[in-house]
Amino acid sequence: MTYAVPALEVLEDTDAVARRAAEWLAARLGEALALRGRATLAVSGGKTAPHALALLGQTNVRWPAIDVLQVDERVAPDGHRDRNAVAQAAAFEAHAARAPRRFHWMPVEEPDLDAAAAAYARELAALAGDPPIIDVVHLGIGEDGHTASLVPGSQALEARAPVVVTEPYQGRRRMTLTFPVINQARHVVWIVTGAGKKTALERLLRGDPALVASRVRRTDAVVLADTQAAPSA
Repeated sequence: MTYAVPALEVLEDTDAVARRAAEWLAARLGEALALRGRATLAVSGGKTAPHALALLGQTNVRWPAIDVLQVDERVAPDGHRDRNAVAQAAAFEAHAARAPRRFHWMPVEEPDLDAAAAAYARELAALAGDPPIIDVVHLGIGEDGHTASLVPGSQALEARAPVVVTEPYQGRRRMTLTFPVINQARHVVWIVTGAGKKTALERLLRGDPALVASRVRRTDAVVLADTQAAPSA
C-alpha cells in the first residue's frame, strides 16, 4: 500500500486541539449516522484525549446510536489508574450511565487474555462487520513512534488477528487493535501534543518506513497537533 500523508492542522495549544478534535469527531460521526443510522468510534489514551472526548460528549450527536470501542488497553485491574478506560469512562460519564451497553471496554481483567482478545474481536465484528470497518479511529503517537499498543519490535506488528495481547511495554502487557483493523477504518484522527512528540510527528508526516506509526496508511486521516508538536516550518 502506498503511503498517504495525513492532512495536518496546527492549533495554538492543547485546549484548541481538544476543541477541534471534538468538532471533527462529531462531524464524522454525524456523517456515519446520516448514512447508516449508527456509528462506531474507537478511542485511544493520551493526555489530551480525555478533554477532547469530554467535549465530544457535550455535542448533540445521537449518542444512543453510537458504539464506543477502545483502540488499546493496559492489562491492569478494573478501575486502576493505568487503565485508559478510567479517563474514557469519565469523559463519557453521562452517556455511559444512560446506555452502558454502547461502551465496549476491553476485557483485560480476564485470566485468559488470548481468549478475551478473541471475544473482543467477535464483539467488534458484531458491531462493525467481518472484517470490521470502524467509522472513526482516534490515535496518538508515542515519542518512540508507536501507536495504539503497537510498539517497535513487537510481534503484534505483523498480527493478522483483529485484536491481540502484546508483550510487556512500559511495565504492562496490552490488548490492542491491529493494523488490519485500523487501516480499514473509514476515518482516522491523530491527536498529537507536546514538544516530546515533535520528532515522531515529523517522521510520520514524511512517511518514514522505520516508524511504527507509518504503518497507518490512510488517505482519510487528519493530524491535529499543537504548536509544540508541529514540525518546524
